[in-house]
Amino acid sequence: MHQDVNRSLPLADELSVVFARMSGLLLSEETVATAVGLLSSLTQETVRGAVGAGVSIVDDSGRRSSGSTDSRVEHADGLQYELDEGPCLAATARRTLVRADDLADEPRWPRWAAAAAELGLLSAMSAPMVAGDRVLGALKVYGAEPGAFTDQDAQVLTLSAAQAALLVTHVMTRERSRRASDELRQALSSRDLVSTAKGVLMARHGVGEETALTMLLSRSGGEGVPLRQAARSVIDSAVRRRR
Repeated sequence: MHQDVNRSLPLADELSVVFARMSGLLLSEETVATAVGLLSSLTQETVRGAVGAGVSIVDDSGRRSSGSTDSRVEHADGLQYELDEGPCLAATARRTLVRADDLADEPRWPRWAAAAAELGLLSAMSAPMVAGDRVLGALKVYGAEPGAFTDQDAQVLTLSAAQAALLVTHVMTRERSRRASDELRQALSSRDLVSTAKGVLMARHGVGEETALTMLLSRSGGEGVPLRQAARSVIDSAVRRRR
């Protein structure tokens, strides 16, 4: 159910409500992928006149995560990247809010604007998500009528994008940390497997550690499998022999 922020509140109070909800949503989530979906929904609820909202984020490796409130917004966002023009790209490049009050008569991005208008989206506004010296992506809203957004809506979206950038940075950092921990656990597990396999070969063939490692590497290369998999095979064969 659509729940607009109370418009009787002063702007500062209104934003404090938005930021509190945004923090509560994002800080409880596991990944950037889930965060962008929640941000999209909250942005639509926050900005009066928005019939849809979306978020685009680009991480350190260039991988794009996007979230949208519906398929129409998803299509409009996708067209910006396909046509290489539109308010989202402009806002990201210029690091400032970009607003289009009438997409049926928008000379800055003629191909994209015409396509968006055909989708029934006649207003658009996009704000960059900037953290430090880096642009993470953009927060954007769409309106079904020309002139759907006011100057106060522009302020709300700009400040919401700044807050969202801080929170998404936190989520991205947490995600990278978790990924690094997983990779470390895998590396330690592989090391333990290799050490165990070397011990098996040393006992089975009466050879030293260096020779056992050479045998393991040879097996890995000969079978065309990773060293970890070759080590697991040696260990499994030792277990079977004991049965």
